[in-house]
Amino acid sequence: MADSGYARYVALGDSQTEGLGDDDGTGNPRGWADRLAEQIARTDTGLLYANLAVRGRLAGEVRSEQLEPALALRPDLATVVAGVNDVLRPRFDADEVAGHLEAMFAALTGSGARVATLTFPDFARIVPAARPIGHRVTALNSRIREAARRHGVVVADAEPHPVVTDLRLWSPDRLHASPRGHALIAAAVAEALAVPGSDDSWIRPLPADERAHSRLRVVGTELRWAGSFLGPWLARRVRGRSSGDGREAKRPALLPVAQVVEDPPLGPADSRRSE
Repeated sequence: MADSGYARYVALGDSQTEGLGDDDGTGNPRGWADRLAEQIARTDTGLLYANLAVRGRLAGEVRSEQLEPALALRPDLATVVAGVNDVLRPRFDADEVAGHLEAMFAALTGSGARVATLTFPDFARIVPAARPIGHRVTALNSRIREAARRHGVVVADAEPHPVVTDLRLWSPDRLHASPRGHALIAAAVAEALAVPGSDDSWIRPLPADERAHSRLRVVGTELRWAGSFLGPWLARRVRGRSSGDGREAKRPALLPVAQVVEDPPLGPADSRRSE
């Protein structure tokens, strides 16, 4: 089997790239970037991988804190995914956020790395309370595509595909992907990079959820979500705190990728909607 030709993969980003919502079985986050590295390593057996992502980071913080360490690792593959934390802030400037992303695209491609990124889903379909800021995601995605074209960056364009807003792919907080969601992101990026063994099966809808969902049950689910996740998140914002305060990258050095068993395909037993 042909390999991808990658020897050093470095991931930059925030909580999604760190892997929140996807426990590795030991209490630590795994996540889509780890999964992507594992897939690449099945053919590029000597792959070294570093993950510099830290939860809570804004795009500008990813640039200021992670870009130079990433360049120092001399990657031939890098992924850059950031901006959701910016979208959720009261003050949001799509051009400013895209500017930070483009600066990272330019620096990494200029160093000789192949760079990949992705677009974000319509969060209003995941979190109805997010409808007032839905236009922000659309604006940022448009700028990500434009910046990527200018620098030859590969884009896993998730936004157009309805499956990415299926709640079964999201953890109960609806801000982070579930294990299946992280697997889907990894599959999307792998396909965009033409990693051996990848294909477009990730865009297919999940098996139908045949359980009935009454309006009362939906309202109850939304209220529980607001109390369990939205309230604490808002409280941190008011106090000027972040979930990433005091945290460092989980994998700051290039290390060999451990081989893991592939996850089984999503089947009826896994097709439960998160509540």
